[in-house]
Amino acid sequence: MTHSAVSHGTDDAGAGPSSTGTDLGRAHIPPPPPPLKSDTSATYDVYTTGDGSTDAVDSEHATTANHTTDKQQSPLAYLTTREFYITLLLGQILAITNTACSTFSTLLADRGVSLPATQTFFNYLLLTVIFTSYTIHRHGLQGWTQSFLSRGWKYLLLSLFDVQGNYFLVLAYRNTTLLSAQLINFWAIAIVVLISSTILGVHYHRPQLLGISICIAGMLLLLFSDRTPTTSPSGSAHNNLLGDLSALTGATSYGLANVLEEVLVTTAPIDEVLGQMALCGVCITALQALALGELSALRSTVWDVRVLGSWAAYTLCLAAFYCLVPLLLRRASAAFFNLSMLTMNCWGVGVGVLLFRYQVGWAYPVAFALIVAGQGVYFLGAVEGPGSGAGGGEKPWVRSYSGSGRVDTGRRGQRIGGLEASSEEDPLLLRQEHQAVAGERVSVV
Repeated sequence: MTHSAVSHGTDDAGAGPSSTGTDLGRAHIPPPPPPLKSDTSATYDVYTTGDGSTDAVDSEHATTANHTTDKQQSPLAYLTTREFYITLLLGQILAITNTACSTFSTLLADRGVSLPATQTFFNYLLLTVIFTSYTIHRHGLQGWTQSFLSRGWKYLLLSLFDVQGNYFLVLAYRNTTLLSAQLINFWAIAIVVLISSTILGVHYHRPQLLGISICIAGMLLLLFSDRTPTTSPSGSAHNNLLGDLSALTGATSYGLANVLEEVLVTTAPIDEVLGQMALCGVCITALQALALGELSALRSTVWDVRVLGSWAAYTLCLAAFYCLVPLLLRRASAAFFNLSMLTMNCWGVGVGVLLFRYQVGWAYPVAFALIVAGQGVYFLGAVEGPGSGAGGGEKPWVRSYSGSGRVDTGRRGQRIGGLEASSEEDPLLLRQEHQAVAGERVSVV
């Protein structure tokens, strides 16, 4: 989208004295206009909307607002904002939701039902029915087709990473110890940080790295406190190696999926991303279930009330998890999302105490406190000095996608890959575009 910046002076030339009957014979020489003050002239960024008309944004106001925001920004000041606590709470809601998915999956396994591809198939099917139908209803079949043809390969890649991450995680828990399989969280964080910093150009401040270290320390405390005979290797060395490689592959897939989803949900409407990803997921999981022979196992399953209830609850919780993840990725980042998932093990212990009568040692509450504290340090550590913006850091691809930070702010005419991104349709995406227009940094924490 082509646009240009044009500066206009705001001071008008003063008018000379009015002519009267007494000075008609004299030539009127108006006084020279006052010099233009460059520091007070208003600068407008002129951009073209989708209908061909132009609009302007007062850059002076944007700069002033941004300067005021920079003065007010500090880690302690951000600690008092509602945004900080909403983001932390959303991360924990996701961790609890994921714990619920694991709990219902365990209940299904206890009833002899272990069909990972088939279980996730129904999750993707539910998301497809909801979001693909919504996208077609809102944008029309032509708009949906255009977005699929232009970015369908990205959603296919995202779905492939996500499906394989789920599959290899289940395979890892089958063939190795719980201690080894849970290391998937650490490798996923490493993948996210590595890709975000090297490919996407995200800059991580030292306090953020300190926060990651605190989270990992809390998780290590939890894992090493669990080194009991029940978590010792129960299979052969070959199975343990297969499980470790599966955990490594699953963590890599999860990390790639998280980063790719973060990029997609910050450059396109959420309903499009979830709908297209879920549609691809339906196809992939269906083929995978057929290839793994899960169809015959599904037919032989005894469908009682407990199995049906656990299956339905698993599908609903997983669908809710997928719906909430894009909201956290827009407020924070893929790295913060993976840090939030570290507390899932602590919430899992709480479920174990209530449902399975587990005995909890002193390490669990300490580990939980360390992980949450590490998240806070990471989140606040993103604000490092003036100009870092709320939440700190940048999402560089948002500025690149928007055209060097100057974008059409959604006057019903702007279209993103064939789909409109107006305030009515995607207010979270519009807020990031407004930040780019105002010259503010788009947060990544």
